[in-house]
Amino acid sequence: MLSDGRIVAIKKSKIEDESQLEQFINEVVILSQINHRNVVKLLGCCLETEIPLLVYEFISGGTLFYNIHYQNEDFLLTWDNRLRIATEVAGAIAYLHSAASIPIYHRDIKSSNILLDDKGRAKVSDFGISRSIAIDKTHLTTMVQGTFGYLDPEYFQSSQLTDKSDVYSFGVVLVELLTGEKPISFTRPLERRNIVTYFISAIMENHLFEILDAQVLKDGREYELQKVANIAKRCLSLNGKERPTMKEVALELEGLRRSEGYSHVERNIQEVECIIDKPMGLWDTGSTSTGCKSMENSFKTQVDEQPLLHNPSL
Repeated sequence: MLSDGRIVAIKKSKIEDESQLEQFINEVVILSQINHRNVVKLLGCCLETEIPLLVYEFISGGTLFYNIHYQNEDFLLTWDNRLRIATEVAGAIAYLHSAASIPIYHRDIKSSNILLDDKGRAKVSDFGISRSIAIDKTHLTTMVQGTFGYLDPEYFQSSQLTDKSDVYSFGVVLVELLTGEKPISFTRPLERRNIVTYFISAIMENHLFEILDAQVLKDGREYELQKVANIAKRCLSLNGKERPTMKEVALELEGLRRSEGYSHVERNIQEVECIIDKPMGLWDTGSTSTGCKSMENSFKTQVDEQPLLHNPSL
């Protein structure tokens, strides 16, 4: 806790690990260039002590990985929440690639590096192995780093890091959100150990809805699930050039959320119009109108519980 009462998170380097010190310094350099609502904020650092410290805003909701695979009772990962989180993360990565002062490749996008705040908003974290790249460059040749299961196969084979490496990793996170499965699990049957391979196979064989998470199937609309699954499939192309940019992914997901929001508004407007067009139907217990029936019953209950009072002043 800081002197002003703010709760913060402290990241401490291991004194015997020099590579961690390099990552700490790199994280300070990278995060000093970033200002985005869906990227965790670095509040300060101390590199002069024997053990370097980084001070971050405290994000109370845990990691996305934990919330997907161990179901936090305080925050239900409904389909709407999953779609919103995916959109927020995509927007943050698109910002890193194309709107930051210098393009930044995260290099380790995964669900355990995505934090959720007390309102369930996503915050991309852990920039220890991230790299900034000159605007006129298309790739960096580096020692391969990342996390097994999320690592771009093309980057693994060529050691050439591009913006499309983050796109692949984000595609894996999308599959996690859709299926509720970990990317790699040796407790699953052999054909399902790599969820990405199994996911793409399910799409090709028209079995997508058989492998989706139960909560996703319960909440999601079919066309939305198919749309997001198709985005994930494109992100996971083995050929990096065939993958969309993160900006394109973010725009598609945001467009899907807006159309979904519009459909909710449209339904509400139709219900209101139904009441206006058919006022007598509110008290017509014999009505068979499917469009107004639930609204009629709801309004009738409210009228019974709270009868209209005569006001002589009106």
